[in-house]
Amino acid sequence: MTTYEGAGVSISAGDRAVELMREWVDKARRPEVVGSIGGFAGLFDISALKKYERPLLATSADGVGTKVAIAQRMGVHDTIGFDLVGMLVDDLVVCGAEPLFLTDYIACGSVVPERVADIVKGIAQACAETGCALLGGETAEHPGLLAPEAYDVAGSTTGVVEAECLLGAHRVQAGDVVIAMASSGLHANGFSLVRHVFDSAGWELDREVPELGGALGDELLTPTRLYARPCLALAAATQTHAMSHVTGGGLAANLARVLPPTVTVRVDRATWSPAPIFALVAAVGGVSRDVMEQTLNMGVGMLAVVAPADASHAISLLGDHSVSAWVCGEVVAATADAPGDVLMCGDHA
Repeated sequence: MTTYEGAGVSISAGDRAVELMREWVDKARRPEVVGSIGGFAGLFDISALKKYERPLLATSADGVGTKVAIAQRMGVHDTIGFDLVGMLVDDLVVCGAEPLFLTDYIACGSVVPERVADIVKGIAQACAETGCALLGGETAEHPGLLAPEAYDVAGSTTGVVEAECLLGAHRVQAGDVVIAMASSGLHANGFSLVRHVFDSAGWELDREVPELGGALGDELLTPTRLYARPCLALAAATQTHAMSHVTGGGLAANLARVLPPTVTVRVDRATWSPAPIFALVAAVGGVSRDVMEQTLNMGVGMLAVVAPADASHAISLLGDHSVSAWVCGEVVAATADAPGDVLMCGDHA
């Protein structure tokens, strides 16, 4: 007799995965969450928004990309959730929005309850760290579309910001300074390039690399740094005019997204030294600086454009949140040759 399980989909495994993840989802709650997992939709009490004069909802959708291939090859599944939350929540923060809730989508070739629970554990832990509720999600089994050990992770998140507190290009002006916030490593962008470089060179993930202080795979799987709480604290305590999450496209392209056409930003590479993994990717793969900077974060995961008088305070405040920060550039009036541009200058220290 033909059954659903015989076609490759196990309902019992899905039910078991839900039970295993329940503990972690419950740890990523906010007071506004109504009910628990298992319903058709997550519920969030938005009566708290009554305190806002003009609340703007912000939303973001993203995935982890091919970094999941590293997690699958290493058999380590409880950190990839930090990458998902970082890609989602920190996109909200750049406009000054507080993240409220997140939903995830996990597609598997075959549902292994313990593996799914590990993935959700990481998502929930990262949500708790950013103050965002894990409101719900979906675990889907796709036999024939994905290999049994393969999975992909994506999600969406929603936040809120007071309209008059909205950050962005409309606030940026000549004289502002750009504060760089250190990344924890590669984060979750550019892994198609990174995997190609090391696979082509025949480097295994368990290869010990002295300049990395350990195995290559451990470095590649380093979770994305979460900037939500430090950045919200920064926006509340300083004249922060804009922020930029440095993801796909690199520093210059992402910073340009929050600049008006009336200014140019000069970023000085000499103000920081990227972590060794960046030089390693370039050397092993023969990757040019232009390609590296267009693909990877090069050691800077988030940028803030602040009033010059608040630069020292901003750096100190971020340090109190365990985020290394420094002035990396300045905002000047645009010229006819470079309106609304980002100019990368100098060489890394």
